[in-house]
Amino acid sequence: MKIYTIKNNNFQVSVKKTGAELCSFKSFKTNTEYIWNADPEIWAAHAPNLFPIIGCLKDDAFLYKGKEYACPKHGFIRKNNNVSLLDQTGNSLTFGLKYSEETLKVYPFQFEFQIKFILDGNKLIVEHEITNHGDEKLLFSLGAHPGFTCPIYQDEKYSDYYIEFEKPETAQTWQVLENGLIGKQPLPIFEEPTKINLHSQIFKNDALVFKNLNSSKVSLKSKKSNQVVSMQFEDFPYLGVWAKPNAKYVCIEPWLGIADSFDTDRNFENKEALIKLESKKSFNATYSIVIEENSN
Repeated sequence: MKIYTIKNNNFQVSVKKTGAELCSFKSFKTNTEYIWNADPEIWAAHAPNLFPIIGCLKDDAFLYKGKEYACPKHGFIRKNNNVSLLDQTGNSLTFGLKYSEETLKVYPFQFEFQIKFILDGNKLIVEHEITNHGDEKLLFSLGAHPGFTCPIYQDEKYSDYYIEFEKPETAQTWQVLENGLIGKQPLPIFEEPTKINLHSQIFKNDALVFKNLNSSKVSLKSKKSNQVVSMQFEDFPYLGVWAKPNAKYVCIEPWLGIADSFDTDRNFENKEALIKLESKKSFNATYSIVIEENSN
């Protein structure tokens, strides 16, 4: 497995060539690893990249101009061995994947996907650029799925942690059905305006899915320590928060798009929150992860 690494005086970031997947964000100061270790007995991923769909499709396929395309859950960037390293500098890594005969079988668009990781002090900036090389509009969703170690310290419990939102929230979480589709009924989740407390069963019914947040920044915080992991996602209007029940991680997932609704007509052109990119144009979206390390 080929892994590329960038570092500065305080942090080191590693990215797998396969899927251009972030697999480590580690502190030299505290010897702390902030990215989930991808334990195959629990959840065998670190931080998958989601393109050209997010989540599940109804009946595992979509319809486009009279044809059916069986695109896998979360798309085909994750686990893809054809992703290439395009550029490496002292503080950045750029990866890319371009359409091929293989991708056209499951996704009939002439796309180019690029992702760039930039380590800037205690911040990891992740930039995406999607280019439409075709003559028709390029239809796609785009997202991230980073898993963060939780709890961070051995003397802490999962229930010591909470997700803090930048602004007061009244949004509800959208129900994820057993088949992975989005249900019709939103459910209340906020007991406090800016905070969701984590506990072992909070994800027993799958992810918390938000469509209408006021915040574009959330932080993973502990009630016992002063360590903070923040996600800034101004370019991403949807957010998922998820983990396997009783697992020692939590995913904070900025999305441009969402899984299919249970009542979708499966027509890709009608899919909720789909980006529609004009021919020969490019689309950019960025999120960042910030680590604030303080003494206990």
